[in-house]
Amino acid sequence: MKVYETKDIRNIALIGGAKSGKTTMAESMLFEGKAINRKGSVEDQNTTSDYRPIELERQNSVHSSLLHTTYNDKKINLVDTPGFADFVGETIGALNVCDTALMMVNGQSGVEATTETAWRQTLAANSPVLFSVNQLDHHGANFDETITALKDYFGDKVTVVQYPVNSGEGFDTVIDLILMKQLKFKEGGGEPEVSDIPDDEKDKAEELHLALVENAAEGDETLMEKYFENDTLTLDEMREGVRLGMITRSIFPVMCSSAKHGIGVSRILDFITMSCPTPDEMPSRKTTDGAEYSCDASQPTALFVFKTSIEQHLGEVSFFKVYGGQVKEGQDLINPRTGNKERISQMFVLNGKNREKVDTVSAGDIAVTIKLKDIKTADSLMDPKNGSDGFEGLQLPSELYTVAMKAVNSSDDEKLGSILNEMHRTDPTLVVEFSRELKQMLLKCQGEFHLNTVKWYLNNEHKIEVETMAPKIPYRETITKQARADYRHKKQSGGSGQFGEVHLAIQPYVEGYKHPGDFPVRGTDEHEMPWGGKLIFHNCVVGGAIDARFLPAILKGLMERMNEGPLTGSYARDIVVYVYDGKMHPVDSNEISFKLAGRHAFSTAFKNAGPKIMEPIMDVVVTIPEDMMGAAMTDLQGRRAIIMGMDGAGKNQVIKAKVPLAEMSKYVTSLSSITSGRGIFNMTYDQYQQVPSDVQDKLLKAYEESLAEEE
Repeated sequence: MKVYETKDIRNIALIGGAKSGKTTMAESMLFEGKAINRKGSVEDQNTTSDYRPIELERQNSVHSSLLHTTYNDKKINLVDTPGFADFVGETIGALNVCDTALMMVNGQSGVEATTETAWRQTLAANSPVLFSVNQLDHHGANFDETITALKDYFGDKVTVVQYPVNSGEGFDTVIDLILMKQLKFKEGGGEPEVSDIPDDEKDKAEELHLALVENAAEGDETLMEKYFENDTLTLDEMREGVRLGMITRSIFPVMCSSAKHGIGVSRILDFITMSCPTPDEMPSRKTTDGAEYSCDASQPTALFVFKTSIEQHLGEVSFFKVYGGQVKEGQDLINPRTGNKERISQMFVLNGKNREKVDTVSAGDIAVTIKLKDIKTADSLMDPKNGSDGFEGLQLPSELYTVAMKAVNSSDDEKLGSILNEMHRTDPTLVVEFSRELKQMLLKCQGEFHLNTVKWYLNNEHKIEVETMAPKIPYRETITKQARADYRHKKQSGGSGQFGEVHLAIQPYVEGYKHPGDFPVRGTDEHEMPWGGKLIFHNCVVGGAIDARFLPAILKGLMERMNEGPLTGSYARDIVVYVYDGKMHPVDSNEISFKLAGRHAFSTAFKNAGPKIMEPIMDVVVTIPEDMMGAAMTDLQGRRAIIMGMDGAGKNQVIKAKVPLAEMSKYVTSLSSITSGRGIFNMTYDQYQQVPSDVQDKLLKAYEESLAEEE
């Protein structure tokens, strides 16, 4: 395949809501560029980008797909992304390496919740955005209302470049405000028939053309001066102004299409090649040590891996963009994360599952490679002679939905863990963790749809049946007052027996705590607990009541009970223990006896010391449309939330609250339901606080019942 120079490459991320027509647009673009000779459809399950079994079954994209076509002698790389918010990681990866986002908007539905989600990602990535109002052939399409909504949500820099003459069934004609011509398209696509703007459209076209010229001129001072001098701009000057404005996000052009029928697609491709920025015109990308790469073929070789996938017949595939130099087959590069050398053995350009081998990939281009030893998504590969650090990674969202998962057949548990970790390699927004504290494998993801996708793969490809449940809450147990207890462990079963008796006192640990003064302290061990808090162990034994060699065993018994608290089996913290008396047997006393005696005495004292359960409290920030405040506030208050404040943010309201983690289960689903998908939230750990007495009673009862069931 031809090696394209940087100036002849365009990288386009197809983003937008589900069912807005991204995959169909990609198919039409490939057809117009003659990359394919027959267009497939989502309904017929034969599109180039949706080729995986799960996508064919669901008829929507689940993974981003890399495609390419050529138009006007330019190579156009396309990354077709999923529309559902649960797969936002795929959109983030695509926007990280693409130089323009083509935002598909359903002409019937206008701005949807998933449109807003995609827009937020373009803000985070600082991406140029080109809108296409699609499906204008539908009888319910309304271009003017869609433009009003786009301006309302995304600002006045949303600028009409085309408008439809006959939207609805039979749509085939647009007025193009850059060319100032009427374009009539044939069914199936191809170049349009170009004619003068009809008289009855001239006034509207002139008005919109003037707004376009003004917005285009704002992108550059020289163009602004020319506009003031001549009251207009030439075609080339307009294209230059639009390109510069897109780079600075001071203009967001809007075009028209019916991707299903190929209408408007050739003109969008023409716009991409003429007005969208090339890779070297975008801001340079920095490494963590401050070096800058600007997609220049004369710079040292540098590439960034933005996606990893497992492909049939290929194995693990690394998707990369070249930011410096050229990458050649057989070249050795360094992974700064590991310090290891990686050899580029084979490279391909893709059209979905179809691949074409290439020997060289130039700066600005996107391709894939295989058989790398240890490469993860967001890794970099750099010229070993240059010694530069890697590029900054992807800013992925925190996990919003957590479940505990286990295999129905326990013999599959190890295999399940291995498969989930492999899934994490290909989808970093999916996090797998085994919690020693909760004794559960936790799967953290973006929502129920994300979880159901994981389950689909486990059931259909790996043949593992799993069950999920709400994760246990990492409570903490502690005490509020002093208490004493003793316990005698005695066991006789022929031969040597077991005997140990321990008397101890406990009190809460606070900074500057005072000894009771009833007994002298002969030695102290202070232990920082891994989960926070302390255990202070005082040896107050006098007169040899307990031999010193048994004290470590008593401490071990206490540590075991701190690890599995007496109230709910949760971690205990912040306790001071005084072992002040006990008894031994000259024959039957041993370490196990005193470990058990100490453990039981501690449990008894704990329950008499005003025990309390502490729960994790989260700082929660919820962003919702203003008209949905009431329902969202009611829902939060039902979750024992304490509202800390409210602020305005454009069309939205931001609620800040402190909410117990136990009440946040499935909140992402609830918020989506309340706000029709428009609400978003994030949460971070704040502190532990005592649970209310009624909640504590329920927790104690539930723990006792679980112990009874185990017996």
